[in-house]
Amino acid sequence: MADISYKRHIAKTVTWRLVGTIDTIILSWIITGDPFTGLKIGFAEVVTKMTLYYLHERVWFKINLSKEGEILESRKRHVAKTITWRCIGTMDTMLLAWLISGDPLMGLKIGFAEVVTKMILYYLHERAWYKINFGLLDRK
Repeated sequence: MADISYKRHIAKTVTWRLVGTIDTIILSWIITGDPFTGLKIGFAEVVTKMTLYYLHERVWFKINLSKEGEILESRKRHVAKTITWRCIGTMDTMLLAWLISGDPLMGLKIGFAEVVTKMILYYLHERAWYKINFGLLDRK
């Protein structure tokens, strides 16, 4: 039987990108004072972030943090995933914001502002998906 976890990871990628893009647009607009710059940064992230997020999900799916041979699904795992994703996501946001705004300081400001909002949103997203069985063959 085919591994249906790919469908789950694609669905998680799409839902997270929706949440993340809205957050990026709002923060970029507030920090730059320009709604169009916020939109440009937010929409530029869609492709890069969806690709990076999907790859992040696949790597974490392969990581086994339990001694018993089962994938550990716990708050600790979700915190660890939150931190690793935020590092990747922040670097991507800083680079895109810098390139789009033309100002490296703007990239840093937007990237650092996202750290707090995105970590909270990502953790809540992970907890919500933990309660959903979509794309799982068997949850123990």
